[in-house]
Amino acid sequence: MKAEVRRYLSQIGRRGGQRSRRKLGAEEARQMVRVREARRAYRRFHAQCFWSSPPDLKVGKADVDCVVDRLQRHGGRTAWEVAGKLCR
Repeated sequence: MKAEVRRYLSQIGRRGGQRSRRKLGAEEARQMVRVREARRAYRRFHAQCFWSSPPDLKVGKADVDCVVDRLQRHGGRTAWEVAGKLCR
């Protein structure tokens, strides 16, 4: 049992030092960042702009434009600025 655990931990440590093999293009990376920031904005401005939606909604690629729209229509200046960053 101990040998199995030790071998497993050794394998994980070895993998951590290797370079990532995931190939991610610049556009895909930008899209991932945009979705992450939209999720953050959804949580931050939920009470102000998204009160009719569930608080634990998982925002995806297709929802980013809707988040931007609601931030611009129902949010204040700070929400408007966040929406502007999401539109870039």
